[in-house]
Amino acid sequence: MTTADDTGAALPARRRVVLTGISSRAWEHPADRGALTALRELRGFDEVIKAFVGMWNERSFRLSYLAAGIRVDHRQYPRVHQRYAEAASALDLAELPELFVTQSPWITAEAVGLDRPFVVLGSGAINQLDDDELRCLLGHELGHVVSGHAVYKTMLTILSRWAANLSWLPVGALALRAIIAAMLEWWRKAELSADRAGLLAGQDPAAATRLLIKLAGGGDLSQIDTAAFLEQASEYDGGGDLRDSVHKLRMTAWSSHPAPVARAADLRRWVDSGEYGRILAGDYPRRDDDGSSSVTDEIRAAAQSYRESFNSSADPLVGLLRRLGDGAGEVGAFVGGGVGRARAWAGAAGEAAARAARARRATGDAHWPGPADPVD
Repeated sequence: MTTADDTGAALPARRRVVLTGISSRAWEHPADRGALTALRELRGFDEVIKAFVGMWNERSFRLSYLAAGIRVDHRQYPRVHQRYAEAASALDLAELPELFVTQSPWITAEAVGLDRPFVVLGSGAINQLDDDELRCLLGHELGHVVSGHAVYKTMLTILSRWAANLSWLPVGALALRAIIAAMLEWWRKAELSADRAGLLAGQDPAAATRLLIKLAGGGDLSQIDTAAFLEQASEYDGGGDLRDSVHKLRMTAWSSHPAPVARAADLRRWVDSGEYGRILAGDYPRRDDDGSSSVTDEIRAAAQSYRESFNSSADPLVGLLRRLGDGAGEVGAFVGGGVGRARAWAGAAGEAAARAARARRATGDAHWPGPADPVD
């Protein structure tokens, strides 16, 4: 691949480091990695999930894309195929999952499937992203595939549908909503993991930030300032008062994705921590050592990650909780006292979601997920 300067002269492409034998543990957020390690330790758990979601026919699902999409290879969308191969090469993947392009005006992509996951890319991403941004997006989806997120996301999708269908059973619906809330919290961390995989695939932090800017609505980057966009992230993270904190809880509790500005801020923190540079220098866990990973260590790392986030957060509500107690026990007791109110709020939110789902079915809109859903 070559690029061109302002005069049109050809310039050599920037070389990317091949991360030989890299394990997905290198890019997984601690909270994501802890959950995945624990699940993988349950022998046969993947098979149980696959049996649980047996009504989800992966073969017919793939055939639907084969019939209504474009399968990418060196003949069809060769530019996309080349960027895809480059992303896979940087992550040292010997086999490319199938990639399909579907008609969509949005920048969308997702990794789906159980036994042989594949990637689906919206045509809007091809039209709106440059090569470096596209490589980053495709690396994001490859990160989902390698980490095994697709299996658990499928379970989350089905549980969400069940919660809507069982909303008339208060006890059963409440239990399902509790499971869904926990899985959504995990999936938000899985998205942060995949963002890191995308950065490692493209090895261009500026392109990774541009991708998130475009996901947030910045199609014409000539009118966008990256520093101002990151200032938004800082304001979102710690600005305002307790009312803003409550609104953020309401916005994120039932969302599968962190806000784009929050994702950009987290990715910047990961780079600034030095972890990204260490990985490029060759200091990262290898796949061959995955079997020796400790569940206890990973769960401890996940807890430490949440503790550090709590201690460093500039959010007004978190600051209040820190002032109310000197340690985690006091904070836990304070939060525990609001469990009843949290459950009531969760119930109201779930019932509202169920009513929205019924209304959508009544109008004939059975599309899942919605066309404006963010990148998975």
